[in-house]
Amino acid sequence: MYKYTVARQLATKRVITNRGDEVGKLADFMVDERTGEIICLIVELDRDSKVTRKLASKSRTLNIPYSAVTAVSDVFIVDERELANAEAD
Repeated sequence: MYKYTVARQLATKRVITNRGDEVGKLADFMVDERTGEIICLIVELDRDSKVTRKLASKSRTLNIPYSAVTAVSDVFIVDERELANAEAD
């Protein structure tokens, strides 16, 4: 039961860069089935975000490597430099 509670709390959390710029909202996670480790965040992009425009992604979602996450609280904070390693889905 605890796992589901945590998942609900994380759903639709905002994702911002370490500079405070909006990226989008968390849509899902990609998880390694063997280890249970989070591989990446699947983020629904905010089309009005300057970060999204800078990435020039035509996709609605972006897979951000979990290694880019620097903090999680009310929002996910990701290192803006790591977004270059993100993949459009």
